[in-house]
Amino acid sequence: MKTLPLIITAKLDAASSNYFDRLRIKHFPPERNFLAAHVTLFHHLPGENLDEIAADLESFAVRPAFSIAFDSWRSLGRGVAMNITSVELVNLRTKLAAHWHHYLTPQDSQKFQPHITIQNKTDPQIARQLFQEISRTHQPFDGVVIGLSLWTYLGGPWRLEKSFLFAKR
Repeated sequence: MKTLPLIITAKLDAASSNYFDRLRIKHFPPERNFLAAHVTLFHHLPGENLDEIAADLESFAVRPAFSIAFDSWRSLGRGVAMNITSVELVNLRTKLAAHWHHYLTPQDSQKFQPHITIQNKTDPQIARQLFQEISRTHQPFDGVVIGLSLWTYLGGPWRLEKSFLFAKR
């Protein structure tokens, strides 16, 4: 029996999560919006290795929380995403990728470009209007990565398996 794939996300502080959740609810096509706003680190790890991957995340989560910058918006053509700048996030993801190199799909082997999608798979004109509007008024701000979350992909929605919280700063 084939198991469902696993997804790893960075867990954000409540204020950042709430801000991006509100934008996602407002702008993401409702018939496709199964999820809260998120920062995906890995899109497809093998579900049959759930226990091993959870143990790995437990060991990688023994570290302090760290800041990230929400600095600019990115056009996705048919959507809009917030770019994230964080050397620590990129370094953590790089270490996890090296550890799981034998599990990585082509998508997860690509260069990591951290972001939060607030709109996707919509009309390009609607996306362009949102990008122009939201870029004009954006003021960069910082957030905090407080942990890692492990999810099972259910063909649309995701099921949270466990979150692994970092030490407080």
